Amino acid sequence: MSGKTKAGGQQVVDYEHLQNTAHRLRILSIAATQASNSGHPTSCSSIAEIMSVLFFHTMKYNKSSPRDAVSDRFILSKGHAAPILYGVWVENNLYTESDLLTLRKIDSELEGHPTPKLSFVDAATGSLGQGLSIAAGMAYVGKYYDKASYRVFCLIGDGESAEGSIWEALSFASYYKLDNLVVIFDINRLGQSVCLQHDLATYKARVEAFGLNSIVVDGHDVKEVVKAFDDAAKTKNKPTAVLAKTFKGKYFPGIEDKENYHGKPLGGQAQSTIEHLKTLVQEKKKTEHVISSPVGAVPVVDLTNIKLSTPPAFKLGEKVAIRLSYGTALVRLATTNRRVIALDGDTKNSTYAENLKKAFPENYIECFIAEQNLVGVAIGAACRDRTVAFVSTFAAFFTRAFDQIRMGAISQTNVNFVGSHCGISIGEDGPSQMGLEDISMFRTIPGATVFYPSDAVSCERAVELAANTKGVCYIRTSRPAVPVLYKNDEPFVVTLVFIIKLGYKFKLMAGHSKIVKQSSRDEVLAIGAGVTLHEILTAAKELADKGIHIRVLDPFTIKPLDKANIIKHARECKGIILTVEDHYREGGIGEAVLSAVAEEEGINVKILAVEGIPRSGSPEGLLDLFGISAKSVVKAVQQL
Repeated sequence: MSGKTKAGGQQVVDYEHLQNTAHRLRILSIAATQASNSGHPTSCSSIAEIMSVLFFHTMKYNKSSPRDAVSDRFILSKGHAAPILYGVWVENNLYTESDLLTLRKIDSELEGHPTPKLSFVDAATGSLGQGLSIAAGMAYVGKYYDKASYRVFCLIGDGESAEGSIWEALSFASYYKLDNLVVIFDINRLGQSVCLQHDLATYKARVEAFGLNSIVVDGHDVKEVVKAFDDAAKTKNKPTAVLAKTFKGKYFPGIEDKENYHGKPLGGQAQSTIEHLKTLVQEKKKTEHVISSPVGAVPVVDLTNIKLSTPPAFKLGEKVAIRLSYGTALVRLATTNRRVIALDGDTKNSTYAENLKKAFPENYIECFIAEQNLVGVAIGAACRDRTVAFVSTFAAFFTRAFDQIRMGAISQTNVNFVGSHCGISIGEDGPSQMGLEDISMFRTIPGATVFYPSDAVSCERAVELAANTKGVCYIRTSRPAVPVLYKNDEPFVVTLVFIIKLGYKFKLMAGHSKIVKQSSRDEVLAIGAGVTLHEILTAAKELADKGIHIRVLDPFTIKPLDKANIIKHARECKGIILTVEDHYREGGIGEAVLSAVAEEEGINVKILAVEGIPRSGSPEGLLDLFGISAKSVVKAVQQL
């Protein structure tokens, strides 16, 4: 806390020091963006007093270890204002002013928008509208799991408040009474288009309608800002929204509150603006900041080596829906580690996440029909390694949260996604409910692991592996009940390897597939997963009766794909591969296999996949109609 202590221990706030710090942050932001010839100095200026008060009065944190689990959290949702956040850590002596001048350079840690490469950043921001969901997830963990005193602050821009995900997050925070969350709206009225301008009354009415405590302040009056944050700390059973009326380019002569200065350095006006700001700094010598230390403690959490409490317990040939075994595995994991949690978007009785809710109600978070917030909350809940989060919904519905998932990878999140009701095999519900793009979507995520289990045993093992695998994981769970293929003690693994490239450490995973059926007479290697693996096995019996033998491979992971095993067995099957998938052709299993064998001579690949937009119908009828049934496999093999 900035200030001096009177006799008797009363803290006196040094408002002048906070104002001087705000001006220094403005100067640093101008210098950094000028050096990079890009950036948002006017967007930094509108929040200078807010940042000064937050970091040098209100927040309690360990500046030598910013991710200390007991410290307050800060999310800069308007990530384009990154230079002023970096300036805060220049003030905290983590960086020098010279370091700040490397902003946006290819060899600099200080990128255009914040990423967790920096020790004081928990999650990547910059794709607007996402920070508040992450903050809400952190606040939920703080209140209900850690039961700690730390608070979470999220600063959002008025322009990004047009995003629906902001209001999804506000609804979530209000519903769960997250009184440890403070949302700061930087209402500077100028972006490229901001609909409400300085209409503070409408902002106030809206946030109060969502159940928040609201405080309207002059965002450039440090006394008002200090009081707002102090008052927010006293509010119980609801989050607080601080609605700060600010001006873009505040204290920049000839620029303040003017249009056409968004997202550009000051150019020829930079030096004169810096000189003007220096005249506003009243301190002859920079005063050392006094940061309040965190109070209380948080539980010690160990998220390593999480195992199923008991192994899978199925009978070979027994028909079990793969999605059901996901719910069973969740309960078994949470039995051994109570930091395993599940989040769902009002589909828990279909995804079977409800199994965890029934067994351990406190380990389940209902996020309702708001998938963008669902994903963001999970990313926040997983921050600082406080939980192992599993997020489930219909595979099709993850498409609306793809940007959050993409940003999650940049945030180095370890969230596990589970998509049920994938493909046309869901039947009568029709194409709006059929996940047919999900494999393609998750394959594009850097460092992601994509599991596609084909029976109950492999699904439980996929869930166990995902809990212990770094990076984004996706598990594709099918709706129909299918026979158990593997013994309960069948081992399933993914192998982690690292490579160094351009000075960065990259994670690579090695896949390990399973050969489900083989003979010395096999002429085609058939690859399928989920329901199509079972269609292939049915076709293999019919083909054998005709004297045609095929080898059947279960990839288990589509990313990473077991390239070596596929090539080996393809060569033993005359170089012919047939892939069959309940997914669109683009980006699916077939194209993954094509990529794996592209540089191999003498290997040919035929793909059976869903072509065109499907329709309602019985699962069996749709598999046949769209050419991925056992009947279609028989025909394709005969042609090959």
